[in-house]
Amino acid sequence: MTPHVEPDPQAGAAVKAADRAHVFHSWSAQGLIDPLAVAGAEGSYFWDYDGNRYLDFTSGLVYTNIGYQHPRVVAAIQEQAAKLTTFAPAFAIDVRSEAARLIAERTPGDLDKIFFTNGGAEAVENAVRMARLHTGRHKVLSAFRSYHGATSTAINLTGDPRRWASDTGSAGVVRFWAPFLYRSPFYAETEQQECERALAHLEDTIAFEGPATIAAIILETVPGTAGIMTPPPGYLAGVREICDKYGIVFVLDEVMAGFGRTGKWFAAEHFDVVPDLMTFAKGVNSGYVPLGGVAISQKIAATFDKRPYPGGLTYSGHPLACAAAVATIQVMEDEKVVEHSAHIGATVLGPGLRELAERHPSVGEIRGMGTFWALDLVKNKETREPLVPYNATGEANAPMAAFGAAAKKHGLWPFINMNRTHAVPACNVSEAEAKEGLSALDAALSVADEHTS
Repeated sequence: MTPHVEPDPQAGAAVKAADRAHVFHSWSAQGLIDPLAVAGAEGSYFWDYDGNRYLDFTSGLVYTNIGYQHPRVVAAIQEQAAKLTTFAPAFAIDVRSEAARLIAERTPGDLDKIFFTNGGAEAVENAVRMARLHTGRHKVLSAFRSYHGATSTAINLTGDPRRWASDTGSAGVVRFWAPFLYRSPFYAETEQQECERALAHLEDTIAFEGPATIAAIILETVPGTAGIMTPPPGYLAGVREICDKYGIVFVLDEVMAGFGRTGKWFAAEHFDVVPDLMTFAKGVNSGYVPLGGVAISQKIAATFDKRPYPGGLTYSGHPLACAAAVATIQVMEDEKVVEHSAHIGATVLGPGLRELAERHPSVGEIRGMGTFWALDLVKNKETREPLVPYNATGEANAPMAAFGAAAKKHGLWPFINMNRTHAVPACNVSEAEAKEGLSALDAALSVADEHTS
């Protein structure tokens, strides 16, 4: 694929100038950033105004699960705009009902009621509110290695450093260590030990916090930005048992892991576990129009049969977003995107990344499934010292910056967080595209290798 427009650096400069004059970017020191001006995108690629094309190994922010500009989804948005562009959420609208039905058909267990939001953070906000109202309790437990969003409750639930500046210290959140064998906080040597010790730690935390004060435990089914640490066998089932024992609502955050990303419709299917509430967003409509939501179990939905739920959003279940969701789910079904994600992970990405790990001293561990992988980069494979310090900036982050620059030089746009790079292409990435990405990673990792000992 080549860009559909001739290079136009002057137009790109105008786009960037307007951006720098008026756009306030998230998670950034405004005077220190230099955003790339994007001219277009299709499938697994995007390109700039200078004619440079990049294979997107970030899927936007891990949401373009069917790639950019899928014609069936674009057409569905156009058709819905001609029919009914918008309507208030208090009404029954055909496309909203159909989106909810299609989602509910794919969620595990009895998660058959869908509350629509504009994105993942709002989904988490409302899931926690539902859990607190359902139980009459206030505390929520979340993992240190996590990200749940940037709104008030969601950012306090988050474990990574993006929380620090907004942490009120009084949001009713208690953090605990979830399992992560490669950097085990429990000194475990096997997955079984890690699972057993992590569950014991969680139950101890509950005991000392007071079980009767805890409304919910929220976990990313497979943590995303924090490092794609697939939980060991039995862990999520163990959390389910603990929640049942103490009357705690179990919330799974599938905002990033859902809709084919792990090779299943939802990652919970890998672990045969059903939560009480499940949040989703991103891949539900490949990010074409903002949409998220909460899938709700029967027992929690029943809490609000006679009691009004005190929450809502002006654009809840927006018709354009729901039309995109309906079309995306139909595309994923017809084109077997979920099955393809599992296949490409098992036959191309997984084996290819493991081969890179064998050859590159900077690669400490490969983790993942489907189109959801992380490379843990280290200074030394024996000590497992991260290639850069935790939350490194400036000169301390130079090795990862050099790696990122090398990836872009070879036509790959990488997902980088701390000492990791994630391989998270579109779930329908072709075998040739995946191999192209592996080749670019191979070249970029040679730069990371220069910083090992």
